[in-house]
Amino acid sequence: MLPYTAYLRVYQPITAFSPHDRRYWEGYSASRNRPKRINALTAEHAESLGRVITTPPVVAPPEESRDAYLRRVNERLYVCPWQTRLRSWRAFAEFSDATPEPLLDVFVPAAEASRVEVGYRRWRDSGGETSPGILSSNWTIPVPWFIPFEHRERCLVLSAGTTRTLLYLTRTSQARRRLEHTVAVLREHIGDHAVSASTERLIEWLSLVAHPESLLELDYGGLPHLLSDDHLSEDHSVAEISDAIEALAKGDGGRVVELRRRITRRWRSVRALEHAN
Repeated sequence: MLPYTAYLRVYQPITAFSPHDRRYWEGYSASRNRPKRINALTAEHAESLGRVITTPPVVAPPEESRDAYLRRVNERLYVCPWQTRLRSWRAFAEFSDATPEPLLDVFVPAAEASRVEVGYRRWRDSGGETSPGILSSNWTIPVPWFIPFEHRERCLVLSAGTTRTLLYLTRTSQARRRLEHTVAVLREHIGDHAVSASTERLIEWLSLVAHPESLLELDYGGLPHLLSDDHLSEDHSVAEISDAIEALAKGDGGRVVELRRRITRRWRSVRALEHAN
């Protein structure tokens, strides 16, 4: 887990959990020992780093995390479990698929790789949940992630201390309607090929993990610590994506091109920082 990572999180209402888990999360929310929201991401990063720097490295914890991100909206508790083990399993599976075996052994000892693969396979075979409620993206934010939100749902905090946050929060039901509207506009005015595979995967993911009354959050995560105040203040990617879709629906191709160039230029500059580091 890199420090310059953005996240898409689904927060389930407390009523969506089993009675046993509901009691646990209600007790967790009242605990003074849990990582508070302002420190939760740092705590999650520290836990991940601790596993990686051990010898040999531990790719996935032996037990699932019992921590979560919490939100209260209108006095109702919403929970987004970290699911560290599941997310680690999935990340390692993707890494393994993309890495030649001789090179994989350089990063992860064969015994640890085997332990992780066996654990994940047993979990899947037992019918365990394989779609986590958190997606992550290193060094950039995929364009489809902006579609579920509106500009008025934006929250930017730039303090003189360590708090630097840019995030959006919406109802998942609203998010799905916005995605469906975007797909319909793209298909009508450009064609089926205009709907990216990543957009289709996002819609499928929400259909799998999101309770009808859940919340969806786009969190720029560690990126605000990499970017200047001006960059963050001027980042209106969500509004620009929304404007581009409406311009396309109205047949204003010039406006679509202008907004697309603006978004591409902004995120190209962010991706360039990966190589600078």
